[in-house]
Amino acid sequence: MTVIAQNINQLRLEIPSCVKIIAVSKTKTVPQIREAFQAGQVCFGENKVQELTAKYELLPEAQWHFTGHLQTNKVKYIAPFVQMIQSVDSFRVLEEINRQASKYHRIIDCLLQIHIAREETKSGLSERETIELFEHNAWQNLHHIRICGLMGVATFTDDTAVVRSEFRGLADFFQRIRRDYFSGDPSFCEISMGMSGDYPIAIEEGATMVRIGSFIFGEREKMIKQ
Repeated sequence: MTVIAQNINQLRLEIPSCVKIIAVSKTKTVPQIREAFQAGQVCFGENKVQELTAKYELLPEAQWHFTGHLQTNKVKYIAPFVQMIQSVDSFRVLEEINRQASKYHRIIDCLLQIHIAREETKSGLSERETIELFEHNAWQNLHHIRICGLMGVATFTDDTAVVRSEFRGLADFFQRIRRDYFSGDPSFCEISMGMSGDYPIAIEEGATMVRIGSFIFGEREKMIKQ
């Protein structure tokens, strides 16, 4: 058994089966990803469009999630195959995803990225902007996207109290949005939060998806050309 397979098995022992593991494979090679896939890991997350499309072409049987900042002019490259876009941070991006998905007769699952961290450099909608998006009923006319929940990235800090507070705030906001705009809609069910350094806290605070890279693959390195 490879180290990657051992790491995945260890995660499965620690993480409840109701929580989906997204293996963050950015900068990792296709052979490394294939090792994880052969160990039963199905969902992989990438944050750069060019890298995602190249890996999809070599491993189309995996489920691919996009987790990085997405420019509208790049949506067309991933619309034919992406399983979920976790990092939608504007209505404009939602519109473009819808437009591109319609060309392929697809409905693309999306999460709205909410800015929960103290760092201003992190992307995401504020709570106010999110509510404004839903109050503007135009989103209901986008028939080729499905809003499935919220995603957030916590502050990079050793202060677990700060991280827990941010995750708890996102979970509370998810409940509020579900109550006010998705009552009775079972597809709005995902809270994507937590990475290799903080996923246990995220799960305790209600995560349904965790995005784990270095715990599975080891520390980040530059991508090796195939």
